[in-house]
Amino acid sequence: MNEVNRTLFIPLYGKALVSRQNIILKDTMAERIWEAEAFPVHGKSGSKWLAYNMAMRARVFDDWTDEMLKSDPDACVLHIGCGLDSRCLRVSQPYRCWIDCDFPDVIAVRKKYYEEKDNYSMMAADASRPEQIKTLPESDSAVVVLEGLCMYLKKGQLHDLLRVLKEKYRELHILMDVYTEFGAKASKYKNPINDVGVTTVYGIDDIEEVINGTGLRFVREHSFTPAALVNELKPLDRELFRLLFTGPFYRKIYRLFELAS
Repeated sequence: MNEVNRTLFIPLYGKALVSRQNIILKDTMAERIWEAEAFPVHGKSGSKWLAYNMAMRARVFDDWTDEMLKSDPDACVLHIGCGLDSRCLRVSQPYRCWIDCDFPDVIAVRKKYYEEKDNYSMMAADASRPEQIKTLPESDSAVVVLEGLCMYLKKGQLHDLLRVLKEKYRELHILMDVYTEFGAKASKYKNPINDVGVTTVYGIDDIEEVINGTGLRFVREHSFTPAALVNELKPLDRELFRLLFTGPFYRKIYRLFELAS
């Protein structure tokens, strides 16, 4: 795997760690894959604080996906940049169609652990290449998960991805996390992805600038660290975590946006 693809091991480690502790989310598949594939993590990548943060982010995406499926059970779920994530197993709502997409070498590893079914499949696709996104399955509506992906796309590439998705699906719901421009600059000096060799990421300050002309609208901003999940931590960890990953300063680095058609 190249440097960007290796970043998938950082959230995988975090989810496996909290799953073993029975907090935030239960992810037995992450535990299993981490046991078999464990990529060496060190420095910030192995921090328990980051593990908590990655797991909370995953849980927020899980809960949102369940919410979308509850309101539109016929929607096709597209997890673009899925890595080795097991959201397709963690959500509680049934789904008609789920497609997990990533680079070919990532999908090759996924296929060692996940079995394709009538309502679930895996597909090699590069989010920066609109012609590949156009080959995604047809559906009247789609729920799109862009977790840990947008910071690797330039603004123009992200705009094109969103535009092509809107052209393909009449009704669209998207949840996406992004770095701010300040966060992208700061990540060159202090970011766990540096530990696997990634030094270039991109940030967004004005979401309206990115979605202009795509046919999408901004719905709301979500929190990465809902109080109910933070409260699952032990008292001392809870207070330290709040200092590190909540509050206005963290929002200056990292944002979570919901979009819709």
